[in-house]
Amino acid sequence: MMKMVVHTLLTAVFLYFIVFFPTSQKGPTNLQPGRRLGYEHAAFDPLVMKIEKWAEEKKFVEGKFSEGSSLKESGINLFPDKVEKMSEYFSDEGRLNITLRLIILFPMLDKAPKDGVISFNELKDWNIQQAMDRLVYRTQRELASHDKDGDGSITFREYLPKFSDEDIEKNGRAHGEAGWWNEQFINADDDRNGSLSFDEFKNFLHPEDCNNEKILQWLLREKIKRMDYDNDGKLNYVEFHERAYDIYKNYLDFESSGANVPKPEEKFAELDLNKDRLLTDEELKPILRYLQPGELSYARYYTKYLIHEADDNGDGKLTLEEMLNHQYIFYSTVFEESKYDDDDDDLRDEL
Repeated sequence: MMKMVVHTLLTAVFLYFIVFFPTSQKGPTNLQPGRRLGYEHAAFDPLVMKIEKWAEEKKFVEGKFSEGSSLKESGINLFPDKVEKMSEYFSDEGRLNITLRLIILFPMLDKAPKDGVISFNELKDWNIQQAMDRLVYRTQRELASHDKDGDGSITFREYLPKFSDEDIEKNGRAHGEAGWWNEQFINADDDRNGSLSFDEFKNFLHPEDCNNEKILQWLLREKIKRMDYDNDGKLNYVEFHERAYDIYKNYLDFESSGANVPKPEEKFAELDLNKDRLLTDEELKPILRYLQPGELSYARYYTKYLIHEADDNGDGKLTLEEMLNHQYIFYSTVFEESKYDDDDDDLRDEL
């Protein structure tokens, strides 16, 4: 999950009106705003992505909209000709008709089988597709921004022109230095031709969501560095318990609804394959998706959250009525991450 996409002002306006100016009088239920699943995970409604794309093209500048004012008062024309059809979902004041949107989206999700309810898998597949579309869009935007010669690929110098020849020659491996970046660039360059194709660039920008083993190994080593008190490149039991386990437990607890969550000593013993009381990056691989979840992992967590919050009869599925009864959760932030995830911010900011 990388902070590559800076939400434009118009997207913020869009979310502002969704959350603070609802179409009905029924307010949102007990929500816990979170850093990733609120602003950074892919939106449930693809209309959000469409507006974000249009806003990027229009390059709205910060300060155009003042908090608390309406779109009309700010002089922002939300519906140019190319997105005129979106206007039917908004009031003149810019308020989204959430009820109408959910009625329209419901049959798009209910398709395997088309039985009048949305299953966990149907909702998961939908959310994963939104996440994948968002990853592709982010990559397309970054490629267009940095591909100076227009050849459809990215070289190291195109993406990181800030580094001089001297920086590159020095090959510094500290966090954020030229060598640190270059190692990950080389990891992403599968065909070793010195530049990154679209798919390679996507893996480079979004390492948590790729299947490149070298990138994942690098990501895990970087994660360990932030937990490794004695700097030996491994985690002892204290380091694992105090830094890694709580992150792992938080996500597993949510994923399994609190069932069968191992104690820290049990999980440590399970991961410690050679029984040397130290965990290497190789031994920590099985829990990487918990330690460093990406957009696709969050799509699965988001799915479970939506089912948990809106499934009134407890059958594990959602009817349209249940979705309408809890419509705000489909357009709001979700939950807080572990406090221990804060030490990853530098890595995400860099990438």
